[in-house]
Amino acid sequence: MGKLFGTDGIRGVANRYPITPEMALKLGRAAVSIFRNQEKNGNNMCRIVIGKDTRLSGDMLEFAIAAGICSMGGEVYLAGVIPTPGVAFLTSSINADAGIVISASHNPYYDNGIKFFNKKGFKLSDDMEAAIESEIKKAVLDDTGNAFKQENVIQPGRVHDIENPIAKYADFLKNTIKGINPFQSIKLVIDCSNGAASQVAPEVFKGLGADPEIIFAEPDGKNINDNCGSQHTGTLCKAVMEKKADLGLAFDGDGDRLIAVDEKGKELTGDQILAICAGDMKQRGLLKNDLLVSTVMSNLGLGIALKKMGIKHIASLVGDRYVMEDMIAGGAVIGGEDSGHMIFLDHHTTGDGILSALRLMEAMLNNSKPLSELASVMDVFPQVLLGVEVKEKPDINTIPEIVDIIKSVESGLGEQGRVLVRYSGTQPLCRVMVEGPTMEDTERDCRKIVEVVRRMLGV
Repeated sequence: MGKLFGTDGIRGVANRYPITPEMALKLGRAAVSIFRNQEKNGNNMCRIVIGKDTRLSGDMLEFAIAAGICSMGGEVYLAGVIPTPGVAFLTSSINADAGIVISASHNPYYDNGIKFFNKKGFKLSDDMEAAIESEIKKAVLDDTGNAFKQENVIQPGRVHDIENPIAKYADFLKNTIKGINPFQSIKLVIDCSNGAASQVAPEVFKGLGADPEIIFAEPDGKNINDNCGSQHTGTLCKAVMEKKADLGLAFDGDGDRLIAVDEKGKELTGDQILAICAGDMKQRGLLKNDLLVSTVMSNLGLGIALKKMGIKHIASLVGDRYVMEDMIAGGAVIGGEDSGHMIFLDHHTTGDGILSALRLMEAMLNNSKPLSELASVMDVFPQVLLGVEVKEKPDINTIPEIVDIIKSVESGLGEQGRVLVRYSGTQPLCRVMVEGPTMEDTERDCRKIVEVVRRMLGV
């Protein structure tokens, strides 16, 4: 058995290893074994929240995980279809021992994934994920279940439905905004990606006074992220222009990402949203330590914009867990990724697309400026990001041909751009990112590297 966890949980094609009912059952058992032992609390009870997005395979995995948890004497609390950050919120608010999300985020419907939160609503550390993997490996070696100490289980647990989980989560989000109907003057369009935000997002924004136009909020199990949502904003851009809206909001399948569209129908990057929100927080004295954390994938323009605003900047490894680690270490309350995954640690323990949208709209009101003007705080360097499907993931630095082409492109760019080549933590891809002075040069340089990567590692 190879490594299960990537940069955001376990992910793959549903009904194929490792996203199978058999593995989900073992994960449920392993979760109880690990999280029940976090604290010696007398009765040794373990309570785990499970939420999911709208994928066809969600039910299958949900029931398998629940069965695994119950077989170990754990108690399951079902949240149903709810955004990933909703599971984090519920886990901490009902004092559960862990939360489990069944989702593959922005991936197509035929993929799925499983990720965990600890009792405080934070994603797991590498050590905790390794501990779960260790339990799984024991189970592979011992199909009797003794690896999970089942001989100590007196009776199986039960499955409970959480009462009104959407309403509880929606109330939490609405309470982060002050005032009565603060957004009644903002005309907006919301793209729910036919995913987990389809029910809660309209409830939140209507509850804050907005009358949003809602698109892609009719999930059928297969249409999640299908030419909609944060990865595909074409329809949203057109709708914003047609409705003469002030902005458009696009969430991904599990509702933890946000991509915005301004009143001119132009898509903003996650980095631009971070710059806008950080600047607004600094003006209001809410930017703790005058610090923002993003990843090495962030556009060069973000660092330049932050410097002009007097805001310090830390670049973390790719992955929101690593952003969070650097935020906590540096005492930051805002951080995120260019993909639109943003963390507001003064309000929540994980990235939340709806919360990010609330903060962005709040900045619009505070500054009395249209979104396009706010976005101009940051000049976006031309950037091209391409993926190459690979059959394996050897260390890039051990392949001379790839190292040489990267050095050649970097030499040509000098201080006017940069190159980043890395493997996806959730898919069999090598991602090649190049930033440069012009889009023509950037596309050319990126394709040079892609050709070599495909020749050396491609399927």
